[in-house]
Amino acid sequence: MINWFAKPTETPVIMDRVLIALALPVAVSAWVFGPMALAHCAVALAAGAGFESVCRFARNRTPWPFADRSVPVTCLLIALAMPPSAPLWLSVVAVGIGVVLAKELYGGLGRNVFNPAMAGYAAVLAAYPQALAHTDATTGATALDALRFRGAMTIDEASGGPAFGVLGGAGFEWVNAAALAGGVYLLLVRVVHWRLPLAVLVGLGLPAAIFHDAGSSASLGSPVFHWFAGASMLAAFFIATDPVTAPRAAGHQWLFGLGVGALVFAIRAAGSHPDGVAFAVLLGNLATPVLDRLRAARSGQAP
Repeated sequence: MINWFAKPTETPVIMDRVLIALALPVAVSAWVFGPMALAHCAVALAAGAGFESVCRFARNRTPWPFADRSVPVTCLLIALAMPPSAPLWLSVVAVGIGVVLAKELYGGLGRNVFNPAMAGYAAVLAAYPQALAHTDATTGATALDALRFRGAMTIDEASGGPAFGVLGGAGFEWVNAAALAGGVYLLLVRVVHWRLPLAVLVGLGLPAAIFHDAGSSASLGSPVFHWFAGASMLAAFFIATDPVTAPRAAGHQWLFGLGVGALVFAIRAAGSHPDGVAFAVLLGNLATPVLDRLRAARSGQAP
C-alpha cells in the first residue's frame, strides 16, 4: 500500500506526484484557453518521448522513454508556458533544446545545471521573437503587457480592460490558482518544502508592494496581481523547486527563492519580456553551484 504522505525518495515516485499536481493547471489551461493548450501538451509529450528515446539509444541504453518521468514534467511545463496560439513546432523545438541540450548533454538526470523546461522555453523566446510576438497579437495582450503599456492610466482604470481578471491576468489567474492548488498537494505529499515556494512569492510580492504606490499611474501592480499573473505559481511550486538546479542548504534556498522572485518582478517592470520567469530561474540556476560550493566549504565536504 502506498503511503502518500511519506517523503518519496525514488525519482519516478517524485515525478509521478508532480505530474498529478500538474494535471489541474493543464486542465484549467485547456478550459480557459481552448483545445490548443492541450494540443501543445500532446505535441510536447510526443516530442519529448522521441528525443529521450534517441538520447537513450545513443547512450547504449534501452530506448524506452519516460522511465523516470522527468521528461514528461519538462514537456508539460514547456507546453504551459507556450501561448495557446503559438505554432506547435515551437513546442517541439523548445522540448528538443530542453531535453537534449539542457539535460542529456550535461549527463542526464541529476547533472544538469539549468532547469530544462526554462532553458528550452527561454531559447525559443530568444530565437523566435517574431513568432511569439505574432501569437501575442493574435491572442491579445496579456495583463502584464497591458500593465506595462497603459500610458497614464491608473491601475483601476487599466484593470477595467479585458486583459485583467479579478485577481490577476484574465485566464491566467485561474491557471495560477490551479498551480497553487497543485503546489499545496506537493507540499502535503512532501515532494517540495514550503521554504522555496514561499521565498519566491515573497521575493516577487515584496518589491511589488513597495512599488504599488496605491495604484497610481506610476504603480507597477499589487503583490496579489503579480502572484496571479503570468506563470508565478508555476515558478514558485514547480520550477524553482527543481531539486537538481536549486541550492541544497536551507539558508541558500531562501537566497535563491528571494532572488528568483525579485528578478521576475524586475524583468516584468523594466525588461523587454512581459513575464520573465524563465530568465529569472535560469539566472538563479547560475548561482546554485556557487551556493552549493559555499555550503560544502563550510561543512568541510567536497562540492
